[in-house]
Amino acid sequence: MKVDIKGVHLEIADVDRQYIEKKLGRLEFAREAIIDLLLTISEEGSAFKLESTINFRWGHAIHLREDNFDLNKGIDKLFDRMEQRINKEKEKIKEHKGQESVRTSEGLSSEEPG
Repeated sequence: MKVDIKGVHLEIADVDRQYIEKKLGRLEFAREAIIDLLLTISEEGSAFKLESTINFRWGHAIHLREDNFDLNKGIDKLFDRMEQRINKEKEKIKEHKGQESVRTSEGLSSEEPG
């Protein structure tokens, strides 16, 4: 999984970058499913705008946005939402593959001479 952390009109401090890298451990369960994760942090007035784009190996992408006045709380909320959405996406793929394999096995059993 390739991770890209950018600051727009904002310098990301080493402490904040380390905090984000620590939070990335929460997404370790989906490491094989994610191609890259793009995280953008910008400051609008007194609030921080955090955006993430997650690109999956099967071609689907998820875009999330979180606004918060506290950067660390915003990072926490964003990672909570990312974890939920990744789980949801993985379940959809698991269900889809399961249905496809069921259809294939039904098709084979009905085509075989009895």
